[in-house]
Amino acid sequence: MSALPRGLTVRRDAGLYGYERALRRAGIEPIAGVDEAGRGACAGPLVAGAAILPPGKAGIVPGLADSKLLTERARERAYDQIVRRALAWSVVVLEPEECDRLGMHVANVEALRRAVALLDLRPAYVLTDGFPVDGFDVPGLAIWKGDRVAACIAAASVLAKVTRDRIMTDLDADWPAYDFKTHKGYVTEVHNEALGRHGPSPVHRMRFVNVRRAAGLEPPEPGHNEQAEATAPSPADLVASEECG
Repeated sequence: MSALPRGLTVRRDAGLYGYERALRRAGIEPIAGVDEAGRGACAGPLVAGAAILPPGKAGIVPGLADSKLLTERARERAYDQIVRRALAWSVVVLEPEECDRLGMHVANVEALRRAVALLDLRPAYVLTDGFPVDGFDVPGLAIWKGDRVAACIAAASVLAKVTRDRIMTDLDADWPAYDFKTHKGYVTEVHNEALGRHGPSPVHRMRFVNVRRAAGLEPPEPGHNEQAEATAPSPADLVASEECG
């Protein structure tokens, strides 16, 4: 299901907690939010977070917002508040090998499902960011840019982002040549230069075309030799890489 219950509406100016308040007024709770971090990265794990915030003042998380809009320090502060205040929360980590085996979209959906299933408190309703996810066994709603307009999704995004950033910082100690602590495994010019020099590490995702090129499994980009390859793959390349085995 991807629609609000019949007769229920949420005003555009309702604020970050508007969806939860509206659902509670309709007698629907607990309400979980779920989100992921790392889908677009070509190295490291995919991480999904889920959170159920309590009603009222106890569920108001100071400084909460979409994790991508917060500084690292602000995310860490919000993370601590979410863990302290949430009625239930969970984090799921899918390693690069599983992402390669499933493909990123399937891996993303699987991670979101697992995160909700691991909550200590079973939700009555689930809010997701961007697209509907089947398999929760409870009704739910997909919200466009949900991590910016629904508190429980924003909380889930912070849980996922902070967890993944910590993992990538730890991986940087094992694989310092790639500078994971800076770009967190996303495709950047510096990251591609390191791939060109050193080839893929065991934590790179082999479905991404830039990684496959660095491993010699794809021809170099037209107009470049393999030593000079340093540009990020185009969106079309990234989509095409998802079709690779």
